[in-house]
Order: sequence, then structure tokens, then C-alpha cells
Amino acid sequence: MIIEKVVGNVKTQEKQPHHVERVYLRSDDLLKKIQRVKTDHGNELGIRLRDAKELMDGDILFQNEKNAIIISVIEDDVIVIKPKSINQMGDIAHQLGNRHLPAQFNGDEMIVQYDYLVEKLLEEEGVLFERVKRKMEKAFKHIGHSHGE
Repeated sequence: MIIEKVVGNVKTQEKQPHHVERVYLRSDDLLKKIQRVKTDHGNELGIRLRDAKELMDGDILFQNEKNAIIISVIEDDVIVIKPKSINQMGDIAHQLGNRHLPAQFNGDEMIVQYDYLVEKLLEEEGVLFERVKRKMEKAFKHIGHSHGE
């Protein structure tokens, strides 16, 4: 079966399907437009998205009256940064930005993928953080740029 579009997301549907097969993806796989995957029931699928939409946790790849194939994101090893002040947030965001490290924000938390050098930097700067496994609904995106000439 070739999947060319996402038909919905379980988080916005009122009625849940009776039988669910899951495709487990790493968060960075959510950015891939073309990939071959296998469900937890052993069925192989090809994903070839026609639109620019990125995949998300809970996306429905196939659905009929009784069955659905749904994406579940595997937990990432992340650092959840909890700065004490807006100044500390700005300082650490600047330092991580200089390292071209993508981040996500959730309320007053800054979340980055685990890196031992970031962990060391946060300890040296006295910034509150914790290393956790967390399901990220979106992929960490690297934004390309150059330092100019």
C-alpha cells in the first residue's frame, strides 16, 4: 500500500477506530516525504506524501469504518531546560543558537535533543535542566544559513 496523504489525526477525531495498527517513527523521520515503514502488525507501507505537510504524532495514514493505521512517535532523549529568568533564557538560547542546535518550546520549557556538551554547558552556567525521554509531536528542524561573506 502506498500512502500519499494524511487523512486526519486521532487527536481531532471524536470517534476512534476499532482496530488500530501503529507505525512507530523517530521524530526526525517525521520530516521525510518518502519512506518505507512497517506497522506493528508486520504490514509494509510506502509513504510518498504529495503535499508539504510534515507528519505528526497521531496522524492517520489509512482509515475505513473499522481499521486505521496511525503514526506513533518514539520517545526522544532530550534535555528540558528550565531557565530561572528571561535573561538566563536569552543567554542560553543565544549560546545554543551559536551551536546551530534546533530547539522546541513548550510553555516555559526549552527542549533540545540530548548532547553531552549541552549538558556540560548547562551545568557550568547553573541552568536548571533535566534529561528525559519525551515523545515529541514534531521533529527538531535544522534551519540552514550561512555566516556570509
